[in-house]
Amino acid sequence: MRPRQSRRRAAQTVTAATLLALAAAQALLTAPSATAAPAAPVRAHSATAQQVTGAQDRAARAIARSLGDQSWRTRLRAAVLTSSDVAVTPLAAKADPALTSDLAAADHAIADAKGLTGKVGSLLQLRLGADSMRAALADGTTPWVAAAASDDDATTVTAYDSRGDAHTLDARKAPDHPVYVVDIDGTKALAAGLDVLRDELAKSGVRSAAPAEVNTAAAPQRSAAAAGGFWTTKIDAVELSDDEEPWIKGAAEIYTLVSGFGQDGKVRVDPVDMPYLDYDGTVYRPNQILVNWSNYKYDLADAVMMEDDGDTNYHDLAVAIAGALLTITDQGAYIPLVDAILNAIPTSWWTDDPDYVDSWYTLAQSDNGTYYGARGNGWMTVEPYFVQEF
Repeated sequence: MRPRQSRRRAAQTVTAATLLALAAAQALLTAPSATAAPAAPVRAHSATAQQVTGAQDRAARAIARSLGDQSWRTRLRAAVLTSSDVAVTPLAAKADPALTSDLAAADHAIADAKGLTGKVGSLLQLRLGADSMRAALADGTTPWVAAAASDDDATTVTAYDSRGDAHTLDARKAPDHPVYVVDIDGTKALAAGLDVLRDELAKSGVRSAAPAEVNTAAAPQRSAAAAGGFWTTKIDAVELSDDEEPWIKGAAEIYTLVSGFGQDGKVRVDPVDMPYLDYDGTVYRPNQILVNWSNYKYDLADAVMMEDDGDTNYHDLAVAIAGALLTITDQGAYIPLVDAILNAIPTSWWTDDPDYVDSWYTLAQSDNGTYYGARGNGWMTVEPYFVQEF
C-alpha cells in the first residue's frame, strides 16, 4: 500500500524544532543515569509471515481440490457471486468433512501466528480476484484458487486447479480465468489484534486506553475549563499515497498508535482502529477522533500509522514496543516517541513487507489544517473538537 522506503528516512520532513526536541530526547536517553535495557526478544516477523502465508496456501490447495464436487462448487460459486467476502470455514461445514478439517487447521495456524489464539474465531475468507472474472464464473467456469499475497512487490501468483495442478499468474495483471482468493478477515483480525495489543501493553506497564476511553474518557486531572467535556483532535479527511499493488491483494487494514505521556507522567500508547481506510489514492472523510487530550499530560502527542498485511503478531508487537518505551521517563518536557516505537520493532520485521505506513510528530491540541506524514506517504486534515458531556 505504500512505497517501500527505509524506516530510517521517516523523519526527513520533520521541522527544525522537532529535530532539536529529538536531539534533546536522545541526550536524555543516553545519559549515564538512564536505565535503558534492550527490548525482550521476540519471534521474527518473517517467521510469522511464512506461517500465515503457508496456512493460506494450504487452505487454497484444499479448496481447489474440493471444487471437483459439482454440488459444492455450485454452492460456493453462488456465495461468491452474492457477497464480496465469504466466510469459507462455516460454509464448508456443509461440504466434505476433510475440507472442514483442513480449513480449521489453517484457521488455527493463522490465529496462532498472529498471537490471537483463543481471541478470535475463524478468519479465512474467500473472494473473487477481480470483477472482470464475474462473467466467466457465472457461466460455470471452474475457478482456480490462490492465497492472497502480502508482499506488495510480488510479481507472480500461484493458483491451483481442482486436479491439484499449479498455475503461475502475473501479479500485476488479472487473468481471464476466474480465481478465488483465500484471504484473512482483516477487520475481524485487526479488532482482536488491537485488543491483544492493549492487554499486552498494560501487562508490560504501558497504559493503553480501551476503544471507549479513546473517544469518551475525561481525566479528572484536567482543569475546570474542561469541565463538562474534553478536547480531542478529529480527523476530517485522510489519504494515503497511490501505489500499484498486486490484483490479488485485498483492502488494507490500517491502525494508528497514538503515543505520549499520560496524566501520571508515564508513557502511554492508544491504538486507534481505522477500518474505513481500505485503499490508497482515495480521500476518506471519517470525522474520527484520533487523540483524546484528556488522557495526556502535555499538549503534544505522536501518531504512527501501521498496516496489518495479514502477518502481524500483536503479542510480539506489544512486547517490542513496551520494552523500548518503558525506558523513557518524563523529564518535565515533551519527548517525541515516534522513533522509539519504530526502532523498537526488530529489523527482521522490515525485510519482506514493512507494515509501517507513516508518522506524525508532535501533534498539538490546537492543530487545525492539513498535515503531511514525515514519510511523505499520507496526509490528514484535522481540527480541534470539543466533546460535550450530556
